[in-house]
Amino acid sequence: MDTTDTLLAMVRAEIAKACRIARRKPEDVTLVAVSKKHSAAAIEPLLEQGHRVFGENRVQEAQEKWPELRERFPDVRLHLVGQLQSNKADDAVATFDCIHSLDRPSLLKALAKAMDKAGRRVPCFIQVDVGEEPQKGGCAVADLPDFLARTREADIPVAGLMCLPPADIEPAPFFALLDKLARDNGLDGRSMGMSGDYPTAIMLGATHVRVGTALFGERPGT
Repeated sequence: MDTTDTLLAMVRAEIAKACRIARRKPEDVTLVAVSKKHSAAAIEPLLEQGHRVFGENRVQEAQEKWPELRERFPDVRLHLVGQLQSNKADDAVATFDCIHSLDRPSLLKALAKAMDKAGRRVPCFIQVDVGEEPQKGGCAVADLPDFLARTREADIPVAGLMCLPPADIEPAPFFALLDKLARDNGLDGRSMGMSGDYPTAIMLGATHVRVGTALFGERPGT
């Protein structure tokens, strides 16, 4: 196996291990391979190994990079895992199969309008500001029930909740909070955990882990 194949096998093994500890099934956890800033050439080895779920942070980058790859691998599922500007809603709905960063009324309105226009309903995770860090985006915990109701009224499919815990702090309490919020609101999906903490997230209920560096190495330019 080359390096990328080895990394994919290692991440899959870590997911399986965390699931065993948590008495969960590995197939209940979706690995979102975050390929932001990585070239099509860097992504191809994972595609050739059969991986099909990828994440990008920016709409424009995905539009530039993925059309040719999707022609060759039409069963790819592309997730938007970065913050989304309302004026990019039309492009996001056209490009992505899932959006992880629905976090404010203006974006809710823009996405609902874009989905109506496209005749396509794209599942969305509601991003929750579990660490009370406004600079990261995210719906305030106290506002979640009302925002969730408004999202459902707009006929936007709710995939679950997403969070980005504060950096350099033990993430487990924040993952546990998101898991409780999801349960309290009757939601199955929990998008949480990245390269440095995805096993912990899985043990605390993650259904989608967003892993980049552990699969691709350091991003170009970092």
